[in-house]
Parts: sequence; structure tokens; C-alpha cells
Amino acid sequence: MAPRSAAGSLTVVPAHEASFDDLQAIFGTRGSAARCQCQRYKLAPRESFGSMPVEERADRLRVQTSGGEQGSLETSGLVASLDGDPVGWCAVEPRCNYQGLLRNQRVPWSGRDVDKQDSTVWAITCLLVRVGFRRRGIGRTLIHAAVGLARSGGARAVEAYPMTTSHATADELHCGLLSPFIDAGFVEVSRPTKRRAVVRVEFANSDDGAGALERT
Repeated sequence: MAPRSAAGSLTVVPAHEASFDDLQAIFGTRGSAARCQCQRYKLAPRESFGSMPVEERADRLRVQTSGGEQGSLETSGLVASLDGDPVGWCAVEPRCNYQGLLRNQRVPWSGRDVDKQDSTVWAITCLLVRVGFRRRGIGRTLIHAAVGLARSGGARAVEAYPMTTSHATADELHCGLLSPFIDAGFVEVSRPTKRRAVVRVEFANSDDGAGALERT
């Protein structure tokens, strides 16, 4: 069953269970989110973000988020709604799907010896709450739901790359702030820059075979 979480009238579902219009309402029509369409980490090695029209980025997001429309649970993120209004987005899927992330020389790889192609490690690369709905715990709910989605998808771990300071540009803040991840049980594993942390949750197998959250 696809994971869902709720806090009062706040619900979170896999993106293929929401409409693309809902996603576009969250991303808006102006600003870095509208321009990016969550494609910065998805580009193939020889593709240029700057030369790709925003319409092409949006079309790719449509395909990525609707990956489960033929009956699969596969998708590229989660959508939060408050009283029926789309209010939040979280990009989460196997880390190896983010080609742009794999090519980064510093974040999240600095100081770590890891298998970049390990499909059992998932990553949260974007956490976006719609203007007018912030400071209501929506981002925190999305983080918890992302952990559940990764666990149900067979991940052995999920990690994220939040900023350590709120004094950052909108382009930097797309990955979220550190404290909500720590509150959700993530553990800091490295600090590749003064302003960026790598945090991670490991899943341990319980006696009944279900994934359990490893807090240590």
C-alpha cells in the first residue's frame, strides 16, 4: 500500500496520486522552483540546465511523477495537501536516479567512501512548501512521509543534504534546513561545507521482516 500520512487536514500521497496541476500550484509561476521543476539533479551528463526550456523541464517532471500510473507504486516524490489545497512537494527516490547529484564533486560525497550506484540508498533532494502555507509543519510531515516511502520501497537507508543556516538563497534552501531532519530521526554523517550537512536514516530489519527505523 502506498504510504500516506496525515496531521489534521494535512495529507501526503505519492505524486502519481496527485494531479500535475497540483504540482504546478506548489511550484508556482515565478521564482527558482517554477524555473527548476525539480530537474537540476535529474539531467543526463551532457545536458545543460541553462539551455533547457522550462517547458521541457515541466514535461519531464510530469513523466517522472506519474511513473506509477500504470499500476506501479514508482514515482519521484510526494505531494502534501491541506484542506484539499496542494501545499507541499518532496523529491525522494533512489539516490542513483539523481545524475546531477552523482556528478557533484563535494556534496554529498566529501569525506565519505560510498557506492554512488547503490540503489538501496534513497535521497531527499527537494523540500518545497507553497508560499502562504509555511511554518505550519508541512515540511516536517513531508520528511516523515518520505522516510516511510523509502522504507516501503525497499531502501536500506535514506539521506538528505540540508542547509545548516537559514541565511541562504532560495536556490540553496530547496534542500531544506537541518533541524527538521534531525527532529525526524536523521543523524548527521558529514559536513561537506560549513553551510551544508549530510544526514541519514538507516533501516534495520525487524523480526517480522518489516523495516524498522534505526536511531543509533
